[in-house]
Amino acid sequence: MTDPLAIPVCPHPIVGSIRPPGSKSITNRALVCAALARGESLLTGVLDSQDTRVMAAGLAALGIGVIADWSRGEVRVAGAGGTVPAAEATLDCAASGTTIRFLSAVCAIGHGTYRLDGTPRMRKRPIGDLLEALQSLGVDASAESPGGCPPVVIRSRGLQGGAASVRGSTSSQFASGLAMVAPCTSQGMQIQFAGTLVSLPYLDMTRRVMEAFGADCSPEGDRGWRIAPSGYQGRDYAIEPDASAASYFLAAAAITGGSVRVEGLSRRSMQGDVGFADALGRMGCTVAWDDGPEESITVTGRAVRGIDIDMNAISDMVPTLAVVALFADGPTTIRNVAHIRDKETDRIGDLTCELRRLGATVEEHADGFTIAPVARTEAESPGPGGAGLHGATVKTYDDHRMAMSLALVGLRVPGVLVADPACVGKTFPHYWDRLDAITRA
Repeated sequence: MTDPLAIPVCPHPIVGSIRPPGSKSITNRALVCAALARGESLLTGVLDSQDTRVMAAGLAALGIGVIADWSRGEVRVAGAGGTVPAAEATLDCAASGTTIRFLSAVCAIGHGTYRLDGTPRMRKRPIGDLLEALQSLGVDASAESPGGCPPVVIRSRGLQGGAASVRGSTSSQFASGLAMVAPCTSQGMQIQFAGTLVSLPYLDMTRRVMEAFGADCSPEGDRGWRIAPSGYQGRDYAIEPDASAASYFLAAAAITGGSVRVEGLSRRSMQGDVGFADALGRMGCTVAWDDGPEESITVTGRAVRGIDIDMNAISDMVPTLAVVALFADGPTTIRNVAHIRDKETDRIGDLTCELRRLGATVEEHADGFTIAPVARTEAESPGPGGAGLHGATVKTYDDHRMAMSLALVGLRVPGVLVADPACVGKTFPHYWDRLDAITRA
């Protein structure tokens, strides 16, 4: 899919049910823990996407036994017992931030020289905070691009562990990567989180996956973890559906006045992005949670209202909420997400540009933006924000979340086309089919 994709207007409220594919974030964490475990693990519900395939290939290049049946959502991993079998490897991490960050830490417990690289955009995404933490533990870790960006070169004689401090103002993945290798060191680690921490729910996800594979990880206040040198044990592990993927369908219900039930997720989820449903609730939607055996979240759209919201904890959901805000009856301000400028694209500046391309009035801030109410399309009377939304071909910047969220505008606004629709393959290859199916239900 290289040509722009036209999004057909949905003439009716979307009503339906969907079970999203497995969580990318949990899949990649489980792959790492299973690779470092003693014995074999069977992972089920695994997401088949570019990011997860890149992670599996990276682990295989490090000498880990990985057998994937992507069509069945199953991966068997022959754990290496806390070691890195390969003494030398070159890893292509493509556009996967989790892969390059987690595997940089994994390479640090090896004995050899490892080089990790990715796409041109990856060479602009800082990784210096993680490398500084590894250096403090005695690892020769360097970045070859300006600003502490990949390619990364790790030269290591093993990792003993000890005390380390890691900054988390750019990404929680630095702390997660360091934490996941800690059980495989001889001393364990005492990790202090320095500075402002972003996307905190992802750190809790890391801890819960680690503990599922037998790690002993004890929080020390709210600024650190003490991780024992316990190692990991292989096991069967089921991966829950992706809450980030669910957000697009919940948003579709909100902006069309419909009702969508997402199966397999509830308040018990380890993914903080289920909190997107609460944000929609604040905007006026009805949200029903089923925390029983048949877990689900149902969002029913109502006339949405603008809100002022700190989205630091659910920052991947910023593009999705911004699209809902286009149809609100008042302004929406999204705050405290400056770190998303360093994602697959600048998700503040570039998203502002594309929303304006569609006719929105957006005021960009250093840490977010304010979206003025439009609430009407060209086919309707102008809303309080001005002349109304209109069709356009929106750029996606090789960013899966930009593509999936901006497409939702086309459910209400004629003439919306999405450039480079294939970029959704990074995390949700079948997104267009699933969106089409639920709009036709």
